[in-house]
Amino acid sequence: MSTLTVAAKDVASYELVVGMEVHAQVLTQSKMFCRCATDYQGAPPNTRTCPTCLALPGALPAINRAAVEATIRTGLALNCRINESAVFARKNYTYPDLPKGYQVSQYELPLCEDGELEIDLEDGATKRVRIRRVHLEEDTGRSA
Repeated sequence: MSTLTVAAKDVASYELVVGMEVHAQVLTQSKMFCRCATDYQGAPPNTRTCPTCLALPGALPAINRAAVEATIRTGLALNCRINESAVFARKNYTYPDLPKGYQVSQYELPLCEDGELEIDLEDGATKRVRIRRVHLEEDTGRSA
């Protein structure tokens, strides 16, 4: 038996699973953890910031209720389980688009989990796509 035949046989026993991470901006009037406006497209640099955005000492974040409600509606539309509790944590990494050095995000316990989306295919069949989580995180800065 040739090496090529063995490789083809082994490959046939695997199922291809592709994961995607999709980001969407929640259309709210203010940012995720402060009251700064989100209409920054075309605004002069550094005009949509506050002590909370910049993580200055003593500045406390307050969650955007409209963003939470929109995320729960998205989770319901995707047939997710809506968790009664969700945890926000600091995600530390160094990129130029992150002025304060960390991003506040959900991962371990997101708002919505274990959903699915059914897609109708051209041949009349239906494909079920699993949704692992729908969660919130604050937007990072912009480098360009």
